[in-house]
Amino acid sequence: MSEARTAPDLILFNGRFHTLDPANPVAGAVAVSRGKFSAVGIDRDIRKLAGEATILIDLRGRSALPGLIDNHLHIIRGGLNFNMEVRWDGVRSLADAMAMLRRQIAITPPPQWVRVVGGFSEHQFVEKRLPTIEEINAIAPETPVFLLHLYDRALLNGAALRACGYTKDTPEPLGGQITRNKAGEPTGLLLAKPNAAILYSTLAKGPKLPFEYQLNSTRHFMRDLNRLGVTGAIDAGGGFQNYPEDYAVIQRLHDEGQLTIRLAYNLFTQKPKGERQDFLDWTKTSKYKQGNDYFRHNGAGEMLVFSAADFEDFRQPRPVMPAQMESELEGVVRILAENRWPWRMHATYDETISRSLDVFEKVNREIPLAGLNWFFDHAETISPRSIDRIAALGGGIAVQHRMAYQGEYFVERYGAGAAQATPPLRRMLESGVKMSAGTDATRVASYNPWVSLAWLVTGRTVGGLSLYPQRNCLDRETALRMWSENVTWFSNEEGRKGRIEVGQFADLIVPDRDYFSCPELEIADITSLLTIIGGRVVYGSAEFARFDDQALPPALPDWSPVRVYGGYAAWRDQAQRAAPLACLSDCNVHGHRHVGAWSGKLPIADLKSFWGALGCSCWAM
Repeated sequence: MSEARTAPDLILFNGRFHTLDPANPVAGAVAVSRGKFSAVGIDRDIRKLAGEATILIDLRGRSALPGLIDNHLHIIRGGLNFNMEVRWDGVRSLADAMAMLRRQIAITPPPQWVRVVGGFSEHQFVEKRLPTIEEINAIAPETPVFLLHLYDRALLNGAALRACGYTKDTPEPLGGQITRNKAGEPTGLLLAKPNAAILYSTLAKGPKLPFEYQLNSTRHFMRDLNRLGVTGAIDAGGGFQNYPEDYAVIQRLHDEGQLTIRLAYNLFTQKPKGERQDFLDWTKTSKYKQGNDYFRHNGAGEMLVFSAADFEDFRQPRPVMPAQMESELEGVVRILAENRWPWRMHATYDETISRSLDVFEKVNREIPLAGLNWFFDHAETISPRSIDRIAALGGGIAVQHRMAYQGEYFVERYGAGAAQATPPLRRMLESGVKMSAGTDATRVASYNPWVSLAWLVTGRTVGGLSLYPQRNCLDRETALRMWSENVTWFSNEEGRKGRIEVGQFADLIVPDRDYFSCPELEIADITSLLTIIGGRVVYGSAEFARFDDQALPPALPDWSPVRVYGGYAAWRDQAQRAAPLACLSDCNVHGHRHVGAWSGKLPIADLKSFWGALGCSCWAM
């Protein structure tokens, strides 16, 4: 039970700890010494270990879980921009979303843009649609507005078109489409056909935050991840995320001891036709695993070569990879295998996976891949044959909940029958292949881990569509393991974190309701009341707020949407904790009647102030 003889630094007791340790599945208390679990057991035994300096936290009967680890999060890129973005993640009506947009437009100074950059689907709205460009233009005649929906389209108002310089004379971009009216003028709708290059490049035209503001922005992003129970992540690189330039912010935060997420990062090539040279250079200047337990190098990817990147826009036909894919991919994989660098590879369709496996098997015959923790990301339409080939080669599959946001589009194109095993979660687990879960946030899906866990357990999209039969859904414990101990193989940290077990890092969370017993439809709404990383409280609310000593400065700049809305649906959670209120009149701003009974501790005046900030005056006692 215990490995420490001196008094622990921290004891949490009177709880129900779901440890994921088969030898000790449920415990009542834990002790933490020097950042690791030093004892896991029953209350009376653990509390005896306390010394004069030991911090004691009474969980008051609440459950506790291992900290959640996202296997695919664009946290470095997301952090640079978080403070500039209006997040529609978790917003349940387009009327509320547009009210948020309207308020942000009113306070955003020129030449800044108002950006809604992914993390949502039109199907999550009760209206089941996106705003029209005309609706956006009506509320923002002068302020540029950029709205990214998944990676299938972007909406730009007239001011954004002017800021980007898109005119009648702008040539059609390679791999994308600028839709135009009969006169040839851009309408403001950009389509990814067949890839997202036009969406990436247009977003990159907007203003950036200065370095000091990016530091602040990244801290606020991590804070919101901690609020949702995330204690670790593997960063998958991303478009327009250059190494080492765009890693300077996260490196500074690490050096100053301000990281509140354990982060492993992969290097993502940015140069079509120059990928091989990128990895040649990086393997000479970077060392696999360099860093420490909070910030460490994790290999290559998710982009290895551009000719093998099959973007997942299910509104478009499956892209066919070019003939040179195999030769270009082989050149990069040989470099990685020779230098013993693991890799992750974006692959949506089985056709891409199968062709890639031909390359991996060829390289393996000359340079054994055994011991390299390489894996495919996404793998929505992977076949049983490809799963078995991955298992035979010792690879893994990292799944994300993109189907929770795009399931309706997949069904439209391929049918409900094909969607029932997209991806084939159960078949993967039964094969014995290494497997874990994550989000692929912040653009194609939300960074909320509970939305992913709800998708794994219920098989439903954020719009409520039931995709999977029960045979392709996971039980709650298996889903939790996919988000904790299973992820550690993908960062080569097995046995070091992912369980509440003596000797492992003391990373745990106390959710606001019992994940194992709450109704299935509540899983996506879970947040954390207490988040601990390495024995340090990085987030605390409600009865645990007094243990939270993270003094986070206000979001910068002063017009940042984070100052009003927080992160993932934080404003909604705030409203749901409010004192009883009901809307007694129609609201012209929202275009619908607010109806609800609210309960909790938030003062009525605060709730009125929030809705007033959105331009709503219809709340009354």
